[in-house]
Amino acid sequence: MSTGSPPTSAPRKSMPSALKLDLHAKCSTTKARASTLHLPHGDVPLPIFMPVATQASLKGLTYDQLKQTGCMLCLNNTYHLGLKPGQAVLDAVGGAHKLQGWDRNILTDSGGFQMVSLLKLATVTEEGVRFLSPHDGSPMLLTPEHSISLQNSIGSDIIMQLDDVIATTSPDHQRIHEAMERSVRWLDRCIDAHKYPDRQNLFCIIQGGLDLDLRKKCCEEMVARDTPGIAIGGLSGGEEKQSFCQVVDTCTSLLPDHKPRYVMGVGYPEDLIVGVALGADMFDCVWPTRTARFGNAVVPSGTLNMRNQAFAEDYGPVQEGCTCTICRPKQQGGLGVTRSYLHHLATKETVGAHLLTIHNVHYLLSLMGSARQAILEDRFPAFLREFFGKLYGEKTNIPSWVVEALRGVGVDLMVD
Repeated sequence: MSTGSPPTSAPRKSMPSALKLDLHAKCSTTKARASTLHLPHGDVPLPIFMPVATQASLKGLTYDQLKQTGCMLCLNNTYHLGLKPGQAVLDAVGGAHKLQGWDRNILTDSGGFQMVSLLKLATVTEEGVRFLSPHDGSPMLLTPEHSISLQNSIGSDIIMQLDDVIATTSPDHQRIHEAMERSVRWLDRCIDAHKYPDRQNLFCIIQGGLDLDLRKKCCEEMVARDTPGIAIGGLSGGEEKQSFCQVVDTCTSLLPDHKPRYVMGVGYPEDLIVGVALGADMFDCVWPTRTARFGNAVVPSGTLNMRNQAFAEDYGPVQEGCTCTICRPKQQGGLGVTRSYLHHLATKETVGAHLLTIHNVHYLLSLMGSARQAILEDRFPAFLREFFGKLYGEKTNIPSWVVEALRGVGVDLMVD
Protein backbone atom coordinates (compact mmCIF):
# COMPACT_ATOMS: atom_id res chain seq x y z
CA MET A 1 0.00 0.00 0.00
CA SER A 2 1.06 3.61 -0.46
CA THR A 3 2.60 5.34 2.52
CA GLY A 4 2.42 8.99 3.43
CA SER A 5 -0.49 11.29 2.70
CA PRO A 6 -2.42 10.64 -0.52
CA PRO A 7 -1.87 13.16 -3.28
CA THR A 8 -4.38 15.89 -3.64
CA SER A 9 -5.25 18.21 -6.51
CA ALA A 10 -5.93 21.05 -4.10
CA PRO A 11 -4.64 24.32 -5.62
CA ARG A 12 -1.06 25.30 -4.85
CA LYS A 13 0.57 28.67 -5.30
CA SER A 14 1.75 29.00 -8.92
CA MET A 15 5.47 28.52 -9.44
CA PRO A 16 7.59 31.23 -11.01
CA SER A 17 8.64 30.28 -14.54
CA ALA A 18 11.87 30.97 -16.38
CA LEU A 19 10.47 29.82 -19.69
CA LYS A 20 7.92 30.98 -22.21
CA LEU A 21 6.26 28.86 -24.87
CA ASP A 22 5.10 30.54 -28.07
CA LEU A 23 2.73 28.16 -29.86
CA HIS A 24 2.90 29.05 -33.55
CA ALA A 25 0.79 26.39 -35.26
CA LYS A 26 -1.19 23.21 -34.77
CA CYS A 27 -1.63 20.60 -37.46
CA SER A 28 -5.22 20.79 -38.75
CA THR A 29 -5.43 16.97 -38.82
CA THR A 30 -3.17 15.48 -36.14
CA LYS A 31 -2.21 16.75 -32.66
CA ALA A 32 1.23 17.96 -33.85
CA ARG A 33 2.41 21.39 -32.63
CA ALA A 34 5.11 23.83 -33.74
CA SER A 35 6.36 26.28 -31.15
CA THR A 36 9.36 28.09 -29.72
CA LEU A 37 10.55 27.47 -26.18
CA HIS A 38 12.27 30.52 -24.74
CA LEU A 39 14.84 29.46 -22.11
CA PRO A 40 17.58 31.34 -20.22
CA HIS A 41 20.32 30.19 -22.61
CA GLY A 42 18.52 30.72 -25.91
CA ASP A 43 15.42 29.88 -27.90
CA VAL A 44 14.63 26.25 -28.71
CA PRO A 45 12.45 25.33 -31.72
CA LEU A 46 9.89 22.63 -30.93
CA PRO A 47 9.39 19.79 -31.63
CA ILE A 48 12.96 18.89 -30.71
CA PHE A 49 15.24 15.92 -30.16
CA MET A 50 17.71 16.46 -27.32
CA PRO A 51 21.11 14.70 -27.47
CA VAL A 52 22.31 13.18 -24.21
CA ALA A 53 25.64 14.46 -22.84
CA THR A 54 25.59 12.13 -19.85
CA GLN A 55 28.71 13.21 -17.97
CA ALA A 56 28.77 16.83 -19.20
CA SER A 57 30.13 15.59 -22.51
CA LEU A 58 28.50 14.26 -25.66
CA LYS A 59 30.68 11.22 -26.30
CA GLY A 60 33.12 11.91 -29.12
CA LEU A 61 32.20 15.56 -29.78
CA THR A 62 33.47 18.94 -28.69
CA TYR A 63 30.81 21.49 -27.84
CA ASP A 64 31.70 23.53 -30.92
CA GLN A 65 30.91 20.46 -33.01
CA LEU A 66 27.63 19.98 -31.13
CA LYS A 67 26.74 23.59 -31.87
CA GLN A 68 27.36 22.95 -35.58
CA THR A 69 24.55 20.37 -35.55
CA GLY A 70 22.17 23.17 -34.52
CA CYS A 71 21.63 21.81 -31.01
CA MET A 72 20.15 24.38 -28.58
CA LEU A 73 19.29 21.99 -25.72
CA CYS A 74 21.13 18.89 -24.50
CA LEU A 75 20.91 16.66 -21.42
CA ASN A 76 23.26 16.15 -18.51
CA ASN A 77 22.89 13.39 -15.94
CA THR A 78 22.30 14.43 -12.34
CA TYR A 79 23.32 11.06 -10.91
CA HIS A 80 26.68 10.97 -12.68
CA LEU A 81 27.54 14.64 -12.07
CA GLY A 82 26.56 14.28 -8.42
CA LEU A 83 29.11 11.48 -8.05
CA LYS A 84 31.79 13.13 -10.17
CA PRO A 85 32.85 15.92 -10.13
CA GLY A 86 30.46 16.22 -7.16
CA GLN A 87 28.36 19.02 -5.76
CA ALA A 88 31.25 20.92 -4.15
CA VAL A 89 33.08 21.25 -7.46
CA LEU A 90 29.89 22.26 -9.28
CA ASP A 91 29.27 24.97 -6.70
CA ALA A 92 32.86 26.18 -6.87
CA VAL A 93 32.99 26.38 -10.67
CA GLY A 94 29.55 27.96 -10.97
CA GLY A 95 27.53 25.13 -12.49
CA ALA A 96 27.63 22.77 -15.43
CA HIS A 97 27.51 25.43 -18.16
CA LYS A 98 30.89 26.75 -17.02
CA LEU A 99 32.27 23.30 -16.22
CA GLN A 100 31.75 22.04 -19.76
CA GLY A 101 31.98 25.29 -21.72
CA TRP A 102 28.42 25.06 -23.10
CA ASP A 103 26.56 28.38 -23.38
CA ARG A 104 23.28 26.94 -24.61
CA ASN A 105 20.53 25.18 -22.66
CA ILE A 106 20.84 22.11 -20.43
CA LEU A 107 18.17 19.75 -19.12
CA THR A 108 19.01 17.43 -16.23
CA ASP A 109 17.13 14.34 -15.15
CA SER A 110 16.53 13.77 -11.46
CA GLY A 111 18.90 10.83 -11.00
CA GLY A 112 16.13 8.49 -9.94
CA PHE A 113 16.06 6.46 -13.14
CA GLN A 114 19.75 5.58 -12.77
CA MET A 115 19.17 4.45 -9.20
CA VAL A 116 16.67 1.91 -10.47
CA SER A 117 18.20 0.96 -13.82
CA LEU A 118 21.92 0.86 -13.04
CA LEU A 119 22.05 -0.30 -9.44
CA LYS A 120 20.45 -3.60 -8.58
CA LEU A 121 20.84 -3.01 -4.86
CA ALA A 122 18.43 -0.07 -4.72
CA THR A 123 15.29 0.17 -2.62
CA VAL A 124 12.59 2.81 -2.81
CA THR A 125 10.87 4.11 0.31
CA GLU A 126 8.81 7.22 0.99
CA GLU A 127 12.02 8.93 2.10
CA GLY A 128 13.80 8.35 -1.22
CA VAL A 129 15.95 5.83 -3.07
CA ARG A 130 18.55 3.93 -1.03
CA PHE A 131 21.45 2.39 -2.92
CA LEU A 132 25.07 1.34 -2.62
CA SER A 133 27.73 3.62 -4.04
CA PRO A 134 29.23 2.12 -7.22
CA HIS A 135 32.60 3.52 -6.09
CA ASP A 136 33.06 2.13 -2.60
CA GLY A 137 29.85 0.25 -1.77
CA SER A 138 28.83 2.67 0.98
CA PRO A 139 25.11 3.20 1.61
CA MET A 140 23.66 6.31 -0.03
CA LEU A 141 20.25 7.96 -0.16
CA LEU A 142 18.75 10.10 -2.93
CA THR A 143 15.76 12.10 -1.74
CA PRO A 144 13.61 14.57 -3.69
CA GLU A 145 15.31 17.37 -1.75
CA HIS A 146 18.83 16.15 -2.54
CA SER A 147 18.00 15.64 -6.23
CA ILE A 148 16.78 19.23 -6.48
CA SER A 149 19.79 20.50 -4.53
CA LEU A 150 22.14 18.77 -6.98
CA GLN A 151 20.26 20.20 -9.95
CA ASN A 152 20.33 23.67 -8.39
CA SER A 153 24.11 23.31 -8.19
CA ILE A 154 24.31 22.05 -11.78
CA GLY A 155 22.39 25.15 -12.86
CA SER A 156 20.47 23.46 -15.66
CA ASP A 157 17.75 25.41 -17.44
CA ILE A 158 15.24 22.56 -17.06
CA ILE A 159 15.31 20.30 -14.00
CA MET A 160 13.24 17.19 -13.39
CA GLN A 161 11.43 16.08 -10.26
CA LEU A 162 12.55 12.88 -8.56
CA ASP A 163 9.93 10.30 -9.49
CA ASP A 164 9.29 6.69 -8.51
CA VAL A 165 10.10 4.79 -11.71
CA ILE A 166 8.60 1.35 -12.31
CA ALA A 167 9.01 -0.67 -15.50
CA THR A 168 5.86 -0.62 -17.61
CA THR A 169 6.20 -4.39 -17.98
CA SER A 170 5.85 -4.95 -14.22
CA PRO A 171 2.91 -7.24 -13.36
CA ASP A 172 2.56 -5.61 -9.92
CA HIS A 173 -0.32 -3.21 -10.47
CA GLN A 174 -0.42 -2.22 -6.80
CA ARG A 175 3.24 -1.18 -6.97
CA ILE A 176 2.59 0.87 -10.14
CA HIS A 177 -0.30 2.61 -8.36
CA GLU A 178 1.94 3.27 -5.36
CA ALA A 179 4.69 4.70 -7.60
CA MET A 180 2.26 7.06 -9.31
CA GLU A 181 0.96 8.45 -6.01
CA ARG A 182 4.46 8.68 -4.55
CA SER A 183 5.67 10.59 -7.61
CA VAL A 184 3.00 13.22 -6.94
CA ARG A 185 4.02 13.51 -3.29
CA TRP A 186 7.68 13.71 -4.27
CA LEU A 187 6.85 16.52 -6.70
CA ASP A 188 5.44 18.55 -3.81
CA ARG A 189 8.71 18.02 -1.94
CA CYS A 190 10.71 19.00 -5.02
CA ILE A 191 8.70 22.20 -5.41
CA ASP A 192 9.32 23.11 -1.78
CA ALA A 193 13.07 22.36 -2.08
CA HIS A 194 13.64 24.26 -5.36
CA LYS A 195 15.79 27.33 -4.60
CA TYR A 196 15.93 29.02 -8.02
CA PRO A 197 12.53 28.81 -9.76
CA ASP A 198 13.19 32.21 -11.32
CA ARG A 199 16.00 30.78 -13.46
CA GLN A 200 15.52 26.98 -13.47
CA ASN A 201 12.33 25.36 -14.73
CA LEU A 202 11.04 22.34 -12.79
CA PHE A 203 9.15 19.76 -14.86
CA CYS A 204 6.81 17.25 -13.26
CA ILE A 205 6.76 13.64 -14.54
CA ILE A 206 3.53 11.76 -15.20
CA GLN A 207 3.63 8.12 -14.10
CA GLY A 208 1.08 5.30 -14.01
CA GLY A 209 2.51 2.51 -16.13
CA LEU A 210 0.24 1.35 -18.95
CA ASP A 211 -2.93 1.89 -16.90
CA LEU A 212 -4.69 4.74 -18.67
CA ASP A 213 -6.88 5.50 -15.66
CA LEU A 214 -3.79 5.92 -13.48
CA ARG A 215 -2.20 8.12 -16.14
CA LYS A 216 -5.33 10.29 -16.27
CA LYS A 217 -5.35 10.63 -12.49
CA CYS A 218 -1.65 11.52 -12.48
CA CYS A 219 -2.19 14.11 -15.22
CA GLU A 220 -4.88 15.74 -13.11
CA GLU A 221 -2.64 15.86 -10.04
CA MET A 222 0.44 17.11 -11.93
CA VAL A 223 -1.38 19.79 -13.92
CA ALA A 224 -2.79 21.12 -10.63
CA ARG A 225 0.79 21.76 -9.43
CA ASP A 226 1.33 24.18 -12.32
CA THR A 227 5.00 23.43 -13.02
CA PRO A 228 6.56 25.24 -16.03
CA GLY A 229 6.67 22.06 -18.10
CA ILE A 230 5.34 18.51 -18.04
CA ALA A 231 7.02 15.18 -18.85
CA ILE A 232 5.55 11.78 -19.60
CA GLY A 233 7.82 9.24 -17.91
CA GLY A 234 8.16 5.52 -17.40
CA LEU A 235 7.97 4.58 -21.08
CA SER A 236 10.51 3.03 -23.50
CA GLY A 237 10.90 0.21 -21.00
CA GLY A 238 10.02 -2.73 -23.22
CA GLU A 239 6.27 -2.17 -23.51
CA GLU A 240 4.47 -2.84 -26.79
CA LYS A 241 4.52 0.15 -29.12
CA GLN A 242 0.74 0.22 -29.28
CA SER A 243 0.58 0.65 -25.49
CA PHE A 244 3.28 3.33 -25.65
CA CYS A 245 1.20 5.30 -28.16
CA GLN A 246 -1.97 4.94 -26.10
CA VAL A 247 -0.25 6.41 -23.05
CA VAL A 248 1.24 9.35 -24.95
CA ASP A 249 -2.05 10.06 -26.73
CA THR A 250 -4.04 9.88 -23.49
CA CYS A 251 -1.67 12.18 -21.61
CA THR A 252 -1.25 14.86 -24.27
CA SER A 253 -5.04 15.13 -24.56
CA LEU A 254 -5.17 16.17 -20.90
CA LEU A 255 -2.25 18.62 -20.86
CA PRO A 256 -2.51 22.40 -21.28
CA ASP A 257 -1.56 23.93 -24.62
CA HIS A 258 0.70 26.59 -23.11
CA LYS A 259 3.27 24.22 -21.58
CA PRO A 260 5.99 22.09 -23.24
CA ARG A 261 5.38 18.33 -23.30
CA TYR A 262 8.39 16.05 -22.94
CA VAL A 263 8.30 12.27 -23.62
CA MET A 264 11.34 10.86 -21.87
CA GLY A 265 13.75 8.30 -23.33
CA VAL A 266 12.56 8.27 -26.95
CA GLY A 267 15.00 8.40 -29.87
CA TYR A 268 14.15 6.09 -32.78
CA PRO A 269 13.09 8.23 -35.75
CA GLU A 270 9.74 6.47 -36.17
CA ASP A 271 8.98 6.91 -32.46
CA LEU A 272 9.84 10.61 -32.64
CA ILE A 273 7.58 11.28 -35.61
CA VAL A 274 4.65 9.33 -34.18
CA GLY A 275 5.20 11.12 -30.85
CA VAL A 276 5.00 14.49 -32.60
CA ALA A 277 1.77 13.44 -34.33
CA LEU A 278 0.36 12.51 -30.90
CA GLY A 279 1.06 16.00 -29.55
CA ALA A 280 4.47 15.74 -27.85
CA ASP A 281 7.17 18.42 -28.19
CA MET A 282 10.43 17.14 -26.66
CA PHE A 283 12.32 13.84 -26.76
CA ASP A 284 15.71 12.48 -25.70
CA CYS A 285 17.69 9.27 -26.05
CA VAL A 286 21.28 7.97 -26.11
CA TRP A 287 20.49 5.80 -29.14
CA PRO A 288 21.85 7.98 -32.00
CA THR A 289 25.20 8.45 -30.27
CA ARG A 290 25.40 4.88 -28.98
CA THR A 291 24.58 3.35 -32.36
CA ALA A 292 27.29 5.55 -33.92
CA ARG A 293 29.84 3.86 -31.68
CA PHE A 294 28.75 0.53 -33.17
CA GLY A 295 29.42 1.86 -36.67
CA ASN A 296 25.83 2.69 -37.63
CA ALA A 297 24.64 5.72 -39.56
CA VAL A 298 21.02 6.92 -39.32
CA VAL A 299 19.49 7.80 -42.70
CA PRO A 300 15.94 8.20 -44.07
CA SER A 301 15.78 4.50 -45.04
CA GLY A 302 16.81 3.32 -41.56
CA THR A 303 20.35 2.57 -40.38
CA LEU A 304 23.45 1.69 -42.37
CA ASN A 305 26.04 -0.57 -40.76
CA MET A 306 29.22 0.98 -42.09
CA ARG A 307 31.17 -2.13 -41.14
CA ASN A 308 29.39 -3.94 -43.95
CA GLN A 309 31.77 -4.89 -46.78
CA ALA A 310 29.30 -3.44 -49.28
CA PHE A 311 30.53 0.05 -48.33
CA ALA A 312 34.23 -0.68 -48.86
CA GLU A 313 34.19 0.80 -52.37
CA ASP A 314 31.25 3.21 -51.97
CA TYR A 315 32.60 6.72 -52.49
CA GLY A 316 29.37 8.64 -51.92
CA PRO A 317 28.42 10.51 -48.73
CA VAL A 318 26.64 8.78 -45.86
CA GLN A 319 23.40 10.47 -46.97
CA GLU A 320 22.86 12.27 -50.25
CA GLY A 321 21.75 15.84 -49.66
CA CYS A 322 22.60 15.84 -45.95
CA THR A 323 24.01 19.17 -44.78
CA CYS A 324 25.94 17.85 -41.77
CA THR A 325 29.66 18.53 -41.53
CA ILE A 326 30.74 15.06 -42.61
CA CYS A 327 28.35 14.66 -45.55
CA ARG A 328 28.75 18.16 -46.98
CA PRO A 329 31.34 18.37 -49.79
CA LYS A 330 34.59 20.22 -49.13
CA GLN A 331 33.58 22.82 -51.72
CA GLN A 332 30.67 23.68 -49.42
CA GLY A 333 32.76 23.85 -46.25
CA GLY A 334 32.23 20.26 -45.13
CA LEU A 335 34.56 17.31 -44.74
CA GLY A 336 33.27 15.31 -47.71
CA VAL A 337 33.65 12.00 -45.83
CA THR A 338 32.77 8.95 -47.93
CA ARG A 339 31.08 5.71 -46.95
CA SER A 340 34.27 3.94 -48.00
CA TYR A 341 36.34 5.90 -45.51
CA LEU A 342 33.83 5.30 -42.72
CA HIS A 343 33.88 1.59 -43.52
CA HIS A 344 37.65 1.69 -43.14
CA LEU A 345 37.41 3.54 -39.81
CA ALA A 346 34.40 1.82 -38.26
CA THR A 347 36.28 -1.27 -37.15
CA LYS A 348 39.68 0.33 -36.52
CA GLU A 349 39.61 3.94 -35.33
CA THR A 350 37.60 5.88 -32.73
CA VAL A 351 37.35 8.79 -35.16
CA GLY A 352 34.82 6.70 -37.09
CA ALA A 353 32.43 6.83 -34.12
CA HIS A 354 33.17 10.54 -33.79
CA LEU A 355 32.20 11.27 -37.40
CA LEU A 356 29.09 9.10 -37.29
CA THR A 357 27.98 10.79 -34.06
CA ILE A 358 28.10 14.17 -35.80
CA HIS A 359 25.95 12.83 -38.63
CA ASN A 360 23.44 10.98 -36.44
CA VAL A 361 22.80 13.92 -34.10
CA HIS A 362 22.47 16.26 -37.07
CA TYR A 363 20.08 13.84 -38.76
CA LEU A 364 17.64 13.71 -35.83
CA LEU A 365 17.78 17.47 -35.25
CA SER A 366 17.19 18.05 -38.96
CA LEU A 367 14.32 15.54 -38.95
CA MET A 368 12.61 17.45 -36.16
CA GLY A 369 13.22 20.70 -38.03
CA SER A 370 11.56 19.25 -41.14
CA ALA A 371 8.58 18.07 -39.09
CA ARG A 372 8.29 21.51 -37.53
CA GLN A 373 8.31 23.23 -40.93
CA ALA A 374 5.65 20.85 -42.19
CA ILE A 375 3.43 21.72 -39.20
CA LEU A 376 3.96 25.44 -39.77
CA GLU A 377 2.92 25.02 -43.40
CA ASP A 378 0.03 22.69 -42.44
CA ARG A 379 1.30 19.81 -44.57
CA PHE A 380 2.22 17.45 -41.74
CA PRO A 381 0.05 14.52 -42.99
CA ALA A 382 1.94 14.65 -46.31
CA PHE A 383 5.20 14.76 -44.36
CA LEU A 384 4.13 11.62 -42.48
CA ARG A 385 3.45 9.77 -45.73
CA GLU A 386 6.79 10.81 -47.18
CA PHE A 387 8.77 9.94 -44.04
CA PHE A 388 7.27 6.49 -43.55
CA GLY A 389 7.42 5.82 -47.29
CA LYS A 390 11.20 6.36 -47.26
CA LEU A 391 11.69 4.44 -44.03
CA TYR A 392 9.68 1.32 -44.90
CA GLY A 393 9.27 1.38 -48.67
CA GLU A 394 6.10 -0.59 -49.36
CA LYS A 395 3.02 0.33 -47.34
CA THR A 396 2.70 -3.29 -46.27
CA ASN A 397 6.03 -2.97 -44.46
CA ILE A 398 4.84 -0.17 -42.16
CA PRO A 399 4.32 -1.63 -38.65
CA SER A 400 0.72 -1.95 -37.56
CA TRP A 401 1.35 0.13 -34.41
CA VAL A 402 2.39 3.09 -36.58
CA VAL A 403 -0.64 2.71 -38.83
CA GLU A 404 -3.06 2.47 -35.90
CA ALA A 405 -1.52 5.34 -33.95
CA LEU A 406 -1.73 7.69 -36.92
CA ARG A 407 -5.25 6.57 -37.81
CA GLY A 408 -6.18 7.63 -34.29
CA VAL A 409 -5.17 11.19 -35.16
CA GLY A 410 -6.72 11.29 -38.60
CA VAL A 411 -4.00 10.03 -40.97
CA ASP A 412 -4.38 6.68 -42.77
CA LEU A 413 -1.05 5.69 -44.31
CA MET A 414 -2.74 2.85 -46.18
CA VAL A 415 -4.80 5.24 -48.27
CA ASP A 416 -3.25 7.52 -50.93
